[in-house]
Amino acid sequence: MNPENRWVKKAKRIPWGALEQDYAKNFPNPKGNVAKSLRMALGALLIQKDYHYSDEETVAQIQENPYLQFFVGLPGYQEEAPFEASSMVHFHERLDEVTLIEINEKILAYNKKDDDDKTPLTGGSNSGTLTLDATCAPQNIKYPTDTELLNDARKHAEKIIDALCEDNQWKKPRIYRQVARKIYLKIVRRKKKAKKWLRPQIRKMLGFVKRNIKVIQKFLDCGAKLSEQQAIW
Repeated sequence: MNPENRWVKKAKRIPWGALEQDYAKNFPNPKGNVAKSLRMALGALLIQKDYHYSDEETVAQIQENPYLQFFVGLPGYQEEAPFEASSMVHFHERLDEVTLIEINEKILAYNKKDDDDKTPLTGGSNSGTLTLDATCAPQNIKYPTDTELLNDARKHAEKIIDALCEDNQWKKPRIYRQVARKIYLKIVRRKKKAKKWLRPQIRKMLGFVKRNIKVIQKFLDCGAKLSEQQAIW
């Protein structure tokens, strides 16, 4: 394998062994077959995210590309697909949003520690500090869902409210941010989300966002001004 290949470099930036120990329990196989490793599951999801492939295309690309096979942990090139496209559904279920955030933080911490151990380059006309590319770490891995978008909107609105109160020395209104966060976490941690159960949770999250927007509008009516960044939010 060419050590300069980007997938080889990405593989070196992820602490596969430590992650395997922490999250292997998420990959039991009730049918008695050998479960896929976390490296294969996480690697496949990262490949899919990088190229925006469908489940079927992700499997096909891994089957045809030896570097992608290396990235998902295969010991050598093989012509047959390492798993079926239906397995991608299970990978998404077992590596849910909360788990992916935890993994992402561990990867970032691993790379930060690795970068801190690097010795600054000195001497000569081109002296300076070596900066390594850590973009292989899955920064803020997210899947665009209504729940996630609503939670992002709520948090941005809360930041605007806090900033406006601080700038104008106003008392912060009661916006139930802790309650809203508990509802969001309850949704993302629940593996099976029946529509009948999910709809009222979404309505609650919409209610928090609407409440925050009304508070911001009230502040604007009182003469508050949004910064350029806040207006973009």
